[in-house]
Amino acid sequence: MSMYVKSIILGVVFVFVGVNIQGQSTEKKAVIAVMKSYKDAIQNLTTEGTMQLFTKEATVFESGGSEGTYKNYVAHHLGPELGHFNSFVFSNYKIDAVIDLPFAFVTETYIYTIDLKANKKRGTQARIIKKKGVATSVLKKIKGEWKITKTHSSSRNVRK
Repeated sequence: MSMYVKSIILGVVFVFVGVNIQGQSTEKKAVIAVMKSYKDAIQNLTTEGTMQLFTKEATVFESGGSEGTYKNYVAHHLGPELGHFNSFVFSNYKIDAVIDLPFAFVTETYIYTIDLKANKKRGTQARIIKKKGVATSVLKKIKGEWKITKTHSSSRNVRK
């Protein structure tokens, strides 16, 4: 094979690899944007606009329990829970996404701090909860949009 033909083949390979890497980077940014939208909503103590981030049949698992669909999780857990908080803040937030079209696999690590309101009815005082958390999520690209299909989060006390 002549040097000229080898050069052309090598050039085509580099172009293909470069386009593939750039495409992966674009997809990764899109996936991270979905996860950031969800995180931002939680920090703003709202679930408004989050249904569109999940598939209709998306399932949620939290700290060893199944919460059912995201719609059920919002109605019976997350939505009411957010009303008991003065604030919910993520810190030391790190995210990684691996793209394997049409899926993406996400890992998030963070510390969250909740400023819990007092509850006179239950006789509880206001307090601060600080936990180290991890979440894994599976997203699927459907009709050009990334949607969360499964998510699992767990937490433990922050070690001093």
